[in-house]
Amino acid sequence: MVIMKTPLLEVRSLTTQFFTEDGVVRAVEDVNFEIHPGEILSLVGESGCGKSVTGLSLLRLIPIPPGKIMSGELLFEGRDLLGLEEREMERVRGNDISMIFQEPMTSLNPVFTIGNQIMEALQLHQNLDKKEARRRAIEMLDRVKIPSPEVRIDSYPHQLSGGMRQRAMIAMALSCQPKLLIADEPTTALDVTIQAQVLRLLKEIQGEMGMAVMLITHDLGVVSEIADRVAVMYAGRIVESGPIEAIFGEMRHPYTRGLLESIPQLEEKKKRLNAIPGQVPNPMDLPTGCKFHPRCHLMIDDCKREEPPLFQVNGNHFSRCLRWKECY
Repeated sequence: MVIMKTPLLEVRSLTTQFFTEDGVVRAVEDVNFEIHPGEILSLVGESGCGKSVTGLSLLRLIPIPPGKIMSGELLFEGRDLLGLEEREMERVRGNDISMIFQEPMTSLNPVFTIGNQIMEALQLHQNLDKKEARRRAIEMLDRVKIPSPEVRIDSYPHQLSGGMRQRAMIAMALSCQPKLLIADEPTTALDVTIQAQVLRLLKEIQGEMGMAVMLITHDLGVVSEIADRVAVMYAGRIVESGPIEAIFGEMRHPYTRGLLESIPQLEEKKKRLNAIPGQVPNPMDLPTGCKFHPRCHLMIDDCKREEPPLFQVNGNHFSRCLRWKECY
């Protein structure tokens, strides 16, 4: 795949916080990345590291209050999304940028058929009449391989299996042929066989439409199947980023290594699973210096004192670790 030099999306110094009675939650801190046309970027990390908040921030869907995008730039085709009026932003959501949410049963409206929900987006953004919108909705359901789409279009969410609901969500997100798709844990709660089918489907449609995808997941096994580049998040920050080959073959951050070593290996089924010690820190009480140092076996005193910058390992491979040369 040839990646164009001009990014479709540039995220610069994005910081998102939540103001609660207990304190300030620093969910996303100074996050920078870019996505090119036709590229699949995967945002990876444990639960609570800021992946989903990053995705919601891109679409300005952070609930205000208690949340607030404190600073940064979200340059989509050169326009800063943070500077748009809400009406202009509504034209971007679902049309130029779409999102597949984590749990389809709570994202789909239970009192409307899936057809009505897909048709609504088509009528709103594509100015189609009801008849043409229904035809396109059936076409999209067929494209995501839902059997008998002309029947299923009149089904309610509870009448579909988990895998079918996820496919319906994909059909809805892709109905307006967006330039960027944000897929937030699209295989959560699905069994392994259905997960593989959904991933293959996403990859196939992405190739056909030539759209960019930001895949949010905690599963590096999923990443290896679909991504071109990876950005690893920890405690609201990107700690390592690079091409898929670099992340899997030459990882330069101990957290990335911990995630990779925790993947079960079939040939080592009797071996005890590796685990990263400790827990993701409380975002209201983050450690000083490197946020990973309390869990890191390579920690030195300097790690406690200073927040490491992103060091350039080589090319497009970066690591936020003072000892990146030693952690391979």
